[in-house]
Amino acid sequence: MKYDDASWHYGGDFPDGLKIEAGATHIGMFVAWCLLNDLGGDLHIAEFTDDFEKLKNREETPGQWFIRNCDEKFTDEDLSLMGNRFAEYFYASDDVPYLDIYESTVGQHASHLYAVPDNWETYDKLAPEISRAFNQWSANG
Repeated sequence: MKYDDASWHYGGDFPDGLKIEAGATHIGMFVAWCLLNDLGGDLHIAEFTDDFEKLKNREETPGQWFIRNCDEKFTDEDLSLMGNRFAEYFYASDDVPYLDIYESTVGQHASHLYAVPDNWETYDKLAPEISRAFNQWSANG
């Protein structure tokens, strides 16, 4: 199952003046959080350990890592069973709670949601909110 694809974003109503990589930032932030919180699939955790280490060591930003390692596509192969269950609720549901949290946490001062910087500062602001949502979801699950 494909949850998201950066080309869906930069191929649509995308702001002028931004690099197309900006269409992957929000996806990369979520995928990075999942992998760094033990919800990653074997594809990343067991098969591509060197690339996973680069993410863990913050040698690449979440968006850069996502583009390079996931071919701009977020699929069920990227996550564990629990990770997929959370993604179905939090990322792929009709009301998409993730985008609301993304916007209220890191998108408020950006000129556009796609203009949110792909950096570890953005991740560090967003990660506690995703963790809070995950903890609430898992307590109710």
